[in-house]
Amino acid sequence: MGKDVPATEYFRRLLPDYLAVLVVERGLATHSIAAYRRDLESFGRWLGAREIAAEGCERAHLRRYITELRGRGLSARSAARALAALRGLFRYLLERGVTGQDPTLELESPKLMRALPYFLSAAEVEALLAAPEVAKPLGLRDRSMLETLYATGVRVSELVSLTLGQLRLDPGYVKVWGKGGKERIVPVGSQAREWLARYLENARPGLDKKHRDPVFLTVRGEGMTRQCFWQLVKKYGRKAAITTHLSPHVFRHSFATHLLEHGADLRAVQAMLGHADISTTEIYTHITRERLRALYDSKHPRA
Repeated sequence: MGKDVPATEYFRRLLPDYLAVLVVERGLATHSIAAYRRDLESFGRWLGAREIAAEGCERAHLRRYITELRGRGLSARSAARALAALRGLFRYLLERGVTGQDPTLELESPKLMRALPYFLSAAEVEALLAAPEVAKPLGLRDRSMLETLYATGVRVSELVSLTLGQLRLDPGYVKVWGKGGKERIVPVGSQAREWLARYLENARPGLDKKHRDPVFLTVRGEGMTRQCFWQLVKKYGRKAAITTHLSPHVFRHSFATHLLEHGADLRAVQAMLGHADISTTEIYTHITRERLRALYDSKHPRA
């Protein structure tokens, strides 16, 4: 490809092949691919407007582009995501000999102020778990879903996509396919196993009108959706008088935080959560340190 090729046309021809590589080699989800496409097309238009050939892009150009993104009000997180997309693209070009340099090398990402995740106290978890009316089939289903979510720390998408074949209640674990299609084994505690067994025996047969494979079914016999479960969590949150922010993902944060507070190994928590990088898991140690400090300040006579 010559240097006289406009950046917009260059990117238009290049992106399908590169995005196909992301799907096949990295197993990225559809929404992730769409985000990569938007970020890279935006950069291609920026280069084209300045008549900069993509092969001749330099580090200074990238710095200017990221600075302009931030100047338009784009958050540091979104700008960092855009830069991550560009890093992958230029590595791809370099590996295939399309370009002789990678201008993203030694280019720092915008600084992120990482917010500590919100989590529930043990008492709030107990109140929320007790909210469904377990005498009713749907209440029994909801209780088993909440118990499973808190017992395993799985993502909501992983919970609603659980199939009967992924459950191993006798040895006490579930097989989960997380981001990128990676499989992991997550233990399930005795209480969650008991509620799951009760649901499978007493409630699910009546909901299984279409012989579906998902563990958790709606009243119409279809698999539970993320949106439907989110509404259920909000409903039970109100019933449990939890007034602070509540979402299904809060269970995941609570799971990790409570494990670490009780002495769990960080690497074990990383494996159960399915984090590729332990730095993602380490954010929970900041929470436990803050709580230890608060406890010390309130209890120690010379604090």
